[in-house]
Amino acid sequence: MKVKLSASIMCADFSCLKKDIRKLEKGGIDYLHFDIMDGHFVPNFTMGPDILKTVRKITPLFLDTHLMIENPDEYIPVFIEAGSNLIFFHIETSLHPERTIQLIKEQGAKPGIALNPCTPLCRLNYLLPKVSNILIMGVEPGFAGQTLISTTIPKVRSLKKMIKERNLNVEIEVDGNVSFANAPLMVEAGANVLVCGTSSIFKSKIGIGKGIKKLREVLKS
Repeated sequence: MKVKLSASIMCADFSCLKKDIRKLEKGGIDYLHFDIMDGHFVPNFTMGPDILKTVRKITPLFLDTHLMIENPDEYIPVFIEAGSNLIFFHIETSLHPERTIQLIKEQGAKPGIALNPCTPLCRLNYLLPKVSNILIMGVEPGFAGQTLISTTIPKVRSLKKMIKERNLNVEIEVDGNVSFANAPLMVEAGANVLVCGTSSIFKSKIGIGKGIKKLREVLKS
């Protein structure tokens, strides 16, 4: 099965965003990944729905939105209206995750759950059959360029086992230090969507096109 690559838009050059998106399209990227941060759940601020809406106008690519925000239910309709195809909310932020999942579905997008590095997989026990994707954070959320946390690969492997044992159709996405060295390990463990940033396709001195090509080569996909 081909591994899907999702380009982290926060790592693009915003002074020529359209140009970078065209390079991503030409390189054969599968998704565009939007990291939305509110300065509360994580110590950083990033994009709002207006940027996502603008990108939606200029590309048909699948838009994958990762809400690293408090009170996600308040903003889910806004980001889906802006063009999101898939919405991840953090299990740590939702008081009523089943309601959050249902809200995403009712608004017409695919629901996904994101887990911080120290959040155990048991939090997914009753929710796993209700979502299309699980996002495993390989670093503490908030900033690009961090080192992969050592428990990430075993966590992906355990999640893959859970999904297989229940015969579910749930994609495993990994976000954080998806480098040329780490990506094959993530895929071997069971990941089939990789969020790519400054460790690979936006790596300085390589360029987007060559970065995607090199990543495909190391993954042999």
